[in-house]
Amino acid sequence: MSTNYGWPENDESKKLLIEQVRSFAQSEIAPKAKEFDETGRFPAEVVKQLGEMGLMGMMVPEEFGGAGMDAVSYAMAMEEVAAACASTAVIMSVNNSLVCWPLQAYGTEEQKKKFLTPLARGEKLGCFALSEPGHGSDPAGLKLQAIATDGGYKLRGTKNWITNGREADFAIVFATVDKALGHKGICAFIVDTKAQGFQVSKLEDKLGITASSTAQLFFDDVFVPADCLLGNVGQGLKIALSTLDGGRIGIASQALGIARCALDASKKFAMEREQFGAKIAKLQAIQFFIADMATRLQAARLLTWNAARMKDLGLNYTKEAAMAKLAASEASVWIANKAIQVHGGYGYTKEYVVERNYRDSKITEIYEGTSEIQRIVIAAQEMSG
Repeated sequence: MSTNYGWPENDESKKLLIEQVRSFAQSEIAPKAKEFDETGRFPAEVVKQLGEMGLMGMMVPEEFGGAGMDAVSYAMAMEEVAAACASTAVIMSVNNSLVCWPLQAYGTEEQKKKFLTPLARGEKLGCFALSEPGHGSDPAGLKLQAIATDGGYKLRGTKNWITNGREADFAIVFATVDKALGHKGICAFIVDTKAQGFQVSKLEDKLGITASSTAQLFFDDVFVPADCLLGNVGQGLKIALSTLDGGRIGIASQALGIARCALDASKKFAMEREQFGAKIAKLQAIQFFIADMATRLQAARLLTWNAARMKDLGLNYTKEAAMAKLAASEASVWIANKAIQVHGGYGYTKEYVVERNYRDSKITEIYEGTSEIQRIVIAAQEMSG
């Protein structure tokens, strides 16, 4: 297994964290990953254990139930979990990056106590409801309505492609109070999924990450109390976009884990498989595959850690997060593809993990901003500076 990350600092706390997470991931998650993938069963027992380990609210301060760690530690831990099971990793990523973070950054003290604390402890699970049937890459055009009423708002409309949508206890939901206001009318709400009128109307049957639910959510005049408005009226798009910056670090880290699993499996197979009287690891073609896979993985890893470090330093990391997500997701798909080639016909069968890696990797180029959206973000940042 690849364990030499080339981390430039002698940080004993990070080394200890990763040793603990890797041990848990490989002993408790990896042996179940095939079953999770084949059955689509939500890994409830594993998610519970992640919560007990402090991994469902890693960057949340301890006073609100979190582990109080930094974004670099989060990225490293995410990679370890993803190397064992990509489905489990995205469940963890959404709860950390897309739910806990906006509550921590924009929530009131009361909201943090009521919602953030149980989410960070892993006692509750959250989802991030931004995308809609006609508005995935265009969040400013969302149509879900927030109709002002006595004591709060009523939400009416549909959300699509919502990770954790089936299992979530709370949802961060984005809606418009007035379509005519454009992005200035968008608000963020904290919604209890047990509220009357909330419905999971469809579950997607997906290529990969099958143990993670991807749901369509229907809101039939779901009442949201006024004190569950997150941030201010009209601040919703800002909350969504700033949240996605951090989310992209999480997905980049997931992509790294998938790629690392594929690389490790390829090295192991190459050292065991014989052709023409010798291990295929001695073939230059295989060696070149391994060299290119390892190089792309490390380059993407360092971009991801750089974005995480900038987040920790309080710097603007929008461009760096987009670069990390773009590089890591495309590297993951490329590496998983080459891993199948190294395995030959065996790689095309479900007996070998690289087949699952290949299916799981593709989504990392799509969710939380497609590769094309990342390029738009990066170009805009470059041209403006």
